[in-house]
Amino acid sequence: MYTNTGYMNLTDEELEDLSIPLRANCCGVYRLVSRPVMSTIRPAGRPDYQILYIASGKAWFTFHGTATEVPAGNMVLYEPLQYQQYSYYLEDKPEVYWLHFTGEEAAGLLTQAGFGESPFLYTGVSSRYQELFLSIIRELQIFRPCSEELAILYLRQLFLLLKRLKEEGGFPKTEIQKVMEKAVHYFHENFSRDIEIDHYARELHMSTCWFIRSFKQYVGMPPRKYLTSIRVKKARELLESTDYGVGEIGNIVGYDNPLYFSRIFKKQTGISPAEYRKAAR
Repeated sequence: MYTNTGYMNLTDEELEDLSIPLRANCCGVYRLVSRPVMSTIRPAGRPDYQILYIASGKAWFTFHGTATEVPAGNMVLYEPLQYQQYSYYLEDKPEVYWLHFTGEEAAGLLTQAGFGESPFLYTGVSSRYQELFLSIIRELQIFRPCSEELAILYLRQLFLLLKRLKEEGGFPKTEIQKVMEKAVHYFHENFSRDIEIDHYARELHMSTCWFIRSFKQYVGMPPRKYLTSIRVKKARELLESTDYGVGEIGNIVGYDNPLYFSRIFKKQTGISPAEYRKAAR
């Protein structure tokens, strides 16, 4: 069995300490390699909360006397002092990350993340979750300055990812959503280049009309307008913080013609680049 774990040496009283905001008590990952089965039974549960994330394969969890098969892409929650019974089988090729935590903020963060009456939460399979669990493990293995604070930070980041997932309508995202997210990142990384929307759409094997319609539905504005907003925002930063000339700044953000850049900037902000710089300073 492959295992990688990190612990804080805490008493039972410290594990259920609600006088602190939040703390990651211990964290680990199990992966069966040759052992045929691994079972856990805790009749009295544990003093703290526990989340288990099925990263691959599947595991079996028993609640109220009923065993439930839980496939990859799910998280399972145990509350403090709750009866625990779960098993991993080699034939199911499970890889499971687990985390114990406590604090007065824990219950509220779990609710915001989407955990309700059911102990199961479908989160999808994502390497982001695994990276966060592994980061917590590393901080708990070698206690260095700020290790406890960093472990809490990674735990909060995990909750925020789950909260975002909930507020975006759950998982999985549609293929169109993934393509539009990719387009947003592409525009932010390449705003200074001459981006032709119809050419970009063809690279995605989409018609220009369909791409524009989908982008507007996802972002709230057409792609050309969104690209312009990125360029103007960057131009404002450069006008405020550098001594580059207006023409140079226009070229940096993707406009070869200084007059055209000034016209676009004024249309978006209400004043010319020179007036904006003077007001900012």
